[in-house]
Amino acid sequence: MVNLNPSASYSLTVQLEIPNRPGALASVMSAIASVGGSLGDISLLQRNLKYTQRELSIDASSSEHADKIITAIEALPSVKVISYCDRTFAIHQGGKISMVSKLPLKSQSDLAMAYTPGVGRICRAIADEPEQVYSLTIKGNTVAVVTDGSAVLGLGNLGPQAALPVMEGKALLFKEFAKIDAFPICLATQDTEKIIEAVKNIAPVFGGINLEDIAAPRCFEIEQRLRKELDIPVFHDDQHGTAIVSLAALYNALKLVGKTLEEIKIVINGAGAAGIAIANLFKKAGATTIWLCDSKGILSQQRNDLSEEKKVFAVSTSGTLADAMHDADVFLGVSAPGVVTPEMVHTMASQPIVMAMANPIPEIQPELIYDDVAVMATGRSDYPNQINNVLAFPGVFRGALDCRASGITINMYLEAAKAIAALINSEDLDREHIIPSVFDPRVADAVASAVRQAALQDGVARK
Repeated sequence: MVNLNPSASYSLTVQLEIPNRPGALASVMSAIASVGGSLGDISLLQRNLKYTQRELSIDASSSEHADKIITAIEALPSVKVISYCDRTFAIHQGGKISMVSKLPLKSQSDLAMAYTPGVGRICRAIADEPEQVYSLTIKGNTVAVVTDGSAVLGLGNLGPQAALPVMEGKALLFKEFAKIDAFPICLATQDTEKIIEAVKNIAPVFGGINLEDIAAPRCFEIEQRLRKELDIPVFHDDQHGTAIVSLAALYNALKLVGKTLEEIKIVINGAGAAGIAIANLFKKAGATTIWLCDSKGILSQQRNDLSEEKKVFAVSTSGTLADAMHDADVFLGVSAPGVVTPEMVHTMASQPIVMAMANPIPEIQPELIYDDVAVMATGRSDYPNQINNVLAFPGVFRGALDCRASGITINMYLEAAKAIAALINSEDLDREHIIPSVFDPRVADAVASAVRQAALQDGVARK
């Protein structure tokens, strides 16, 4: 396994006191480099004739690596470590989001309008005309980010409290990328019926429901039931956000290699929520040959352990992931670190496309096969072609809320994927640029526009 690159997710803030003489700071920088740390910003805090105090930002590749960096600095003679902290933990202190009032409350009249007795008039107006709830309350621009904590990132069943930082982060992304107010709802149950009932009971407040980090196969039933029983958009981002961005990336990768969806063989490793949703969307987009694999190998018709969702993609062939990858044009992984070897990639068809999306360690490290593939994509931000759900879900909900969609359709997914792919023009398209940056300001608007148009076509837009 290739060592991971240092990244901001394990970054440190270190305050140092060092002698005020030439070369002192250089020795600190050399010590950091000698153990593989990546030095970022350097700030001068104060200085006198004897000492300077500086604050350094340093990226590491793990907690253990961060400890090694601190040890290397502390070993330097005449250098004093005043303090250090994990920057990721520091930014989470007190949470990442807050509720902010939109109105000033400076007088009795302000209070009388915003609250009692004036608010009673608003309540009556909504009771008389329920649709006014969208314009007279937060409902029209608010999404619930709902989880049971059963499948938190790639970490597993951590429970609702440990899931809260992820849901806060999701709410932050909604606000930053689509100006949507979102709130984390972490439920203290993993019972399907109780989750469905809880979401239905809180739905009057929200214009949409974003399901997050709920384990398969329970997530499929929860989403399907809520879509039938609610009249607002319900979207499981782990499934459909991943599928939309994956399809957008595949559209552009296929342009580079001159192949079509209809003619290629696609192998997807990981048959959980994301893998099955990706396979379903690829099929709707026109793919005809899709082989899914799980930890036991190819989803074969000979196996008797397949869920109903997996049975849809069962094929007549049996074998391992390595067997499936023979002559495959595309490998897409939403599974586990290191399950693909260079030798397996070498058995793929000419100009192979590899999308190894396991995080933080992909199914195969890009460095091992970069020269052997036509296109390489991962789920990581420190490699080209990051497949990141933030390219999809803010715009999907922005479009759905804007037209007061009663639900989400497959056509909305397909059009969202096309909109993302279309942001890369032919002049800019290359093997390291098949997908827009998550910070491209055009993305959310383009996706929202495509989603609104699809909602109108599908008859689910109410505005």
